[in-house]
Amino acid sequence: MFKVTPNPPDTDPASPYESLDSKKLNNAAERALDFHFPSMADIKATPRTPSALFSVDPEATTETLVVYLVETLASVDVMVHQLVDHLEGGTRNALLGISNSVMLAEITANRVLDQIDPPA
Repeated sequence: MFKVTPNPPDTDPASPYESLDSKKLNNAAERALDFHFPSMADIKATPRTPSALFSVDPEATTETLVVYLVETLASVDVMVHQLVDHLEGGTRNALLGISNSVMLAEITANRVLDQIDPPA
């Protein structure tokens, strides 16, 4: 079967800037997009204001912080594996992927800890 297709295809010659209403609508759409999806430059220009809600003891040593990090990652991995036992299919696979990421972070943190206090 042969289908007649114009070459190039016919396009609508209407422009979003043909009438005053379409210009207003386009400007409103641009403002909405800029508000909801700021550019990376806007995000990076925004100063970071640290929260005092949760804080870490400024006197804590690097070794203490890394030990806490390793223990926290190990705990998260145990919790994830307990949940995995009750799931099937895609959710189980996603949780196993999260577990893998946690395990890699734990290995990395252990390596940092080894550099701080090398094993004897």
